[in-house]
Amino acid sequence: MSTNNYTTLSMPEINAFKMDGLGNDFVIIDRRKNEINLSKEQIIKIGNRNNVGFDQIIFIEKEDKGIFPITIFNPDGVEIGACGNGSRCIAYLISKENNQRSIKLEADKKILEAEILSEKLVRINMGLPEFKGDKSIPIKEGLNPRKVSIDFIEKEYGSGICVNVGNPHIIFFVKDCEKIDIKKIGPKIENHHYFPERINVTFAEVSDDCKNIKVNVWERGAGQTKACGTAACATVVAGYLNQLTEKICNVHFKEGTLEIVYDLGGGNVYMTGPVSDIKEITLKI
Repeated sequence: MSTNNYTTLSMPEINAFKMDGLGNDFVIIDRRKNEINLSKEQIIKIGNRNNVGFDQIIFIEKEDKGIFPITIFNPDGVEIGACGNGSRCIAYLISKENNQRSIKLEADKKILEAEILSEKLVRINMGLPEFKGDKSIPIKEGLNPRKVSIDFIEKEYGSGICVNVGNPHIIFFVKDCEKIDIKKIGPKIENHHYFPERINVTFAEVSDDCKNIKVNVWERGAGQTKACGTAACATVVAGYLNQLTEKICNVHFKEGTLEIVYDLGGGNVYMTGPVSDIKEITLKI
């Protein structure tokens, strides 16, 4: 995580950008030239949907040897390690500046390589997924991350599978994900005592061909979101390891589709999908 201390704001108005990937929306602040510091309270204020609103706020930091570090916060003001759709948006934004098709980002000390395939279509290598119940997936000692039973939902939905693709996720495979009351169940699982750092929650519905997945996602610190790139990646990895899906799948959200490829050769997970236009905005604090 970043060691920057977000305590003060140096200006009453901030120039920023607004982008989204399949409705998963972001406020992007460029502080490569000017140091812009926001407090937790200010991040929460901007994240309020009655104000600007976002699923994540992302800061672009000073470039280092061709790599662009990014720092990411949820609407609750808590810093997180990765954001797949947000990273694709950042890569596209930077590509428009320098006319490059290959962009390297750094999130939580992890290098993410992105490729601009065509106009507003971006592929990103999210790296190696992690499965162990240690620092990668903070979970109660003694539990098996590959089979997590939660008492109040186990009978109806079975056990969950934990995967970390920059952020920890738990995935439940169900017959109809749209019937899940995610606003009711999501926060209960997110804040369950099994997960000391909370967890992202996905209910996934796999098609008969094992190549298409519909998902219903609850993000820790953000709530129900229209899309989530790391959730899509984690779902395909969990599905493949449990012989429920192929290693190449289309993950469907209400506003579009991500193609996820779990490369068993190198072990990396690749995500491809569209990004929005770049909108310039002004934040008033």
